[in-house]
Amino acid sequence: MGTAHPKSAGSTPAVPAPAGARALPVRYRTAALPADVVDGWRELAAGEPGGSWFTTPEWALAWWETLGAAEDASASDGEVVVWRDGDGRVDAVVPLLRTVQRLHPRAPLPVPCLTVLGSGPGAADHCGFAVAPHRRAEVADWLARRGRRATLLLADLDPDQAGLLPPGAVEIARTPCPRADLTAGPDALGSRQFRADLRRYGRKLAAEGITFRWVPPALALSELPERYELLRTAVRLHRLRRAALGRPTTFDEARAPLHLRVIERAADTGRGEGPAFLVAERAGEVVGVLYGFQWRDTFAYYQIGWDVAWAPLRLGTAVIAETIRAAAGRGLTTFDFLRGTEPYKYRFDAVDREDVSWLVPRGVPGALLGLKYRAKAARRAPAGD
Repeated sequence: MGTAHPKSAGSTPAVPAPAGARALPVRYRTAALPADVVDGWRELAAGEPGGSWFTTPEWALAWWETLGAAEDASASDGEVVVWRDGDGRVDAVVPLLRTVQRLHPRAPLPVPCLTVLGSGPGAADHCGFAVAPHRRAEVADWLARRGRRATLLLADLDPDQAGLLPPGAVEIARTPCPRADLTAGPDALGSRQFRADLRRYGRKLAAEGITFRWVPPALALSELPERYELLRTAVRLHRLRRAALGRPTTFDEARAPLHLRVIERAADTGRGEGPAFLVAERAGEVVGVLYGFQWRDTFAYYQIGWDVAWAPLRLGTAVIAETIRAAAGRGLTTFDFLRGTEPYKYRFDAVDREDVSWLVPRGVPGALLGLKYRAKAARRAPAGD
């Protein structure tokens, strides 16, 4: 926290290219990037037309430092490729991870792949690369050359990233990610009956002494302990709720180091963006926590945990409604429910935006991996389609 980022091992010096010259990208093989690269990456991500918190260095580098290390990924398994303009400004960042996909759980047939660093485990949505408009053709050409040497598995890309795809890219999946428009205010969402139900839930919860408060992204080191504790409480309550339903979850203690590191990295920027919480409390005890990411004009709802004893009073729905109200009150215009088509999301007038997963197969193993994904898609397709 707060330490200077040393020059990356395995990289070459970032010397500005002469004006008008074709830039040579610099490859970094460690999460300890130079501070100006991290800052430039962040600014590029903020300017992407679609984009999301999951394209920022705070997410991708925290993922590399935690989940990547937990999966025995050495420093050489990841790379961040950076282009600069003639003045040395960062104008393209392509974070990649070398990984292995298996054709079948019981078949030892690994297929080496390159994927987006920070996607996959950890449930990142709207993934992709941060690229200035004038650099897109060059980066697309570079990715095409990489695709001739290794299979590219680019999962859950924001749809606006399609222009960077190499020739031969095959769509292998679409993931609905509902989102609600907050510009008309939270009281405009949902049917009249649903809004009346929300008011009734609120009155009953208030009568039981339950209150709600918003905890924004941390801005200082002194604010981190509370965020750490809220994250751990969210994980615990979520796990207990899923256990009561008899359902597994990946938002568990094994994933907590990723999110703790994301909280640290976001606070280190001093920008007031990143992990935020909506907390439900009763008599000083936390009974519900919603965890998500505030970034640009959007709040992305990542996960929730709440005491199942309050299920009869619809505490979970009330926590989501209070988060929407808090987000709108802070001038945010989009509430992103992220992946999943659970019916409750559409009661808040959410509309689907689809992430798209792509495969650029290389050689016979890549072609076989393509067949695997096409078979999966065929099994998911409704009869008669």
